[in-house]
Amino acid sequence: MCGIVGYIGQRKAYPILIKGLKRLEYRGYDSAGVALISDNQQLNVYKAKGKVTELEDFVTQKDISGTIGIAHTRWATHGEPCTANAHPHFSSSEKLALIHNGIIENYAVLKEKLQAKGYIFKSNTDTEVLVQLIEYIQETNHVSLLAAVQLALGEVVGATPLLYSTKNIPMRLLPPVKVARW
Repeated sequence: MCGIVGYIGQRKAYPILIKGLKRLEYRGYDSAGVALISDNQQLNVYKAKGKVTELEDFVTQKDISGTIGIAHTRWATHGEPCTANAHPHFSSSEKLALIHNGIIENYAVLKEKLQAKGYIFKSNTDTEVLVQLIEYIQETNHVSLLAAVQLALGEVVGATPLLYSTKNIPMRLLPPVKVARW
């Protein structure tokens, strides 16, 4: 099971997120990552294969400012353990970052549909398929992000607790739900 941490507050988010990830690390993980909305309103994603300390080493020269962020430790279910498969995943426009704990059973079918529409994937994960699907639905249906998430979850088969962040909607947690289409 993956670990998910989120923070919105007055203090710097990065140290709080790292502390949260380290508290979850005893369960064993293959990668870790954070998405932060920086003080200059940029959505930055940093990921590393290995333990949380590998992530800390990687971000030493990066912009870790900001008081809003999400973080994730991954135990691979789709795709090999590597930095590209670590969470968070960006949408193609890099306006949306998503972390997810669960399995999307029909991700391969959804991925093929999105690839046919020109989407390019950087990972082999079901989570990247979900973030791209959300963006596609939002853009083609001209709906709010929350509506796009709800519509995307209507196309997903599997268990999908997720946490997402954008510059406009800092963070939203959707609780674990079993999604099934009959």
